[in-house]
Amino acid sequence: MSLKVLIVDDHSTVRMGIRMILEADPELEVVGEAADGRQAVSMTRALRPDVVLMDLRMPVLDGVAATGQITDAQLSRVLVLTTFDDDDYLFGALQAGAHGFLLKSSTPTQILAGVKTAASGNSVLDPAVTARVVAQAMSALSEATPPASALPETLTGREIQVLQGLGQGLSNPQIAQDLGIGETTVKTHVSRVMAKLGVASRLQAAKIAFTHWG
Repeated sequence: MSLKVLIVDDHSTVRMGIRMILEADPELEVVGEAADGRQAVSMTRALRPDVVLMDLRMPVLDGVAATGQITDAQLSRVLVLTTFDDDDYLFGALQAGAHGFLLKSSTPTQILAGVKTAASGNSVLDPAVTARVVAQAMSALSEATPPASALPETLTGREIQVLQGLGQGLSNPQIAQDLGIGETTVKTHVSRVMAKLGVASRLQAAKIAFTHWG
């Protein structure tokens, strides 16, 4: 049975190129194309693809917001396919639940392998993208973030594991996969961790974990 893929990009020529790559593989089926985030969410609900190949900078509704709506409703796995200069958007997509990132400069082989890997439930992370996003996020954090030594004793063992995942720059789906628990459970743990640390954002929690464990 073919894996169903939805292509999301506001440039028709890019969509055409991606379609040609995907349709060259008999194991993949392109079920549709969307030109903006709103169309992406609507078509994902209607078509239920296995993977949504998501651009980030788009009109009407950007890829970050669309990713959040798709993953919150557990409609599909989202694999971001973007350019190298979208650090802020990339980290936003990570927080929104994207299952992985590929660069538009990736080879056809890498794109095909990435789609199949995401469809199988495994993470797809381009090392260059991941390093860039994590570095940007760490540098953008406020110096007012509580010190690592302030870890409260009330953190449970599972909450510590989730906090460590945040420090590694992992998304909720990736933490869920690593710990063998549901994504909804991860979201609950993240909220509790942030409350116990007394921080207002996921980034601040990640900074505490990063500085505490390296």
